[in-house]
Amino acid sequence: MPLKVQHDEAPSLNLTPMIDVVFQLIVFFMVATKFTELERDIQLNLPEVSQAAAMTAAPKAREIVVLADGRYLLDGQESALEEMTSLLAAAKSEYHGVEVVIRGDATCAFQHVASAMAACQKAGVTELNVSVRVAGASAVRR
Repeated sequence: MPLKVQHDEAPSLNLTPMIDVVFQLIVFFMVATKFTELERDIQLNLPEVSQAAAMTAAPKAREIVVLADGRYLLDGQESALEEMTSLLAAAKSEYHGVEVVIRGDATCAFQHVASAMAACQKAGVTELNVSVRVAGASAVRR
């Protein structure tokens, strides 16, 4: 019985789709370059201002530290929960996106941290972070 010898074709790579994509990108960048040239050609007198500065700078995050004995520090100053709530509400009225970071001592009761979170909620703060240390690491992370 004669054996049939079959020759398989060697695999080939079809580069046509890749070439199409490259040509599309070239056309896109050529058209985008034309738009910027048109904008430069427009004669326009822009209004002038005496000073150019940001209207308001975003304040840094407020920090609440809950000590082991249950005392609270708001930005390094000791304050009661009610006082802290009013200070945070005032900060919220000045800058709507005020951010608060709560750092609780590992040995304090969680109730103190929860009370600080409730004070933030009562003040209307929505950007709230709790700072913890990753086990085995020496740096504090948020």
